[in-house]
Amino acid sequence: MNYSIMNSPLGPVLVAGEASGLEQVGFMEGSDSPGPGAGWVRNDRYLESALEQLEAYFAGSLKEFKLQLAPKGTAFQLSVWEALRRIPYGETISYGELACRIGNPKAARAVGAANGRNPIPIVIPCHRVIGASGDLTGFRGGIRLKDQLLERERSRA
Repeated sequence: MNYSIMNSPLGPVLVAGEASGLEQVGFMEGSDSPGPGAGWVRNDRYLESALEQLEAYFAGSLKEFKLQLAPKGTAFQLSVWEALRRIPYGETISYGELACRIGNPKAARAVGAANGRNPIPIVIPCHRVIGASGDLTGFRGGIRLKDQLLERERSRA
């Protein structure tokens, strides 16, 4: 696995992928922070496109990523993650709405679990899913980071 670590306005971000595409993005601060795995190779050039697009996103000049993605998950998780990619920049939806969008309106809890297992946050924008009441709920990087991502998008939408 090739990886790089970029400095973002919200802290260091791990970016990792192979020839099949981008496999992982994660904030390196917090209780569930990712780190390079055994045998991973630091290769900034290999991940240049992903790094450039993430930098443009954080600068506010990129609203839609155009990267080859290779997330690993179950068929259900992959369907949820694909639906996440269709949530417009700067907008939010509830877990229940996301469940309806994948054709399974009673699966809001399962959608929430799949959302929480998203290995490529930001690029697959799981931060755009909120509770039915409008409250911010779970995010692997923490609620503070989720709020900061949403606020950055709202201010630039």
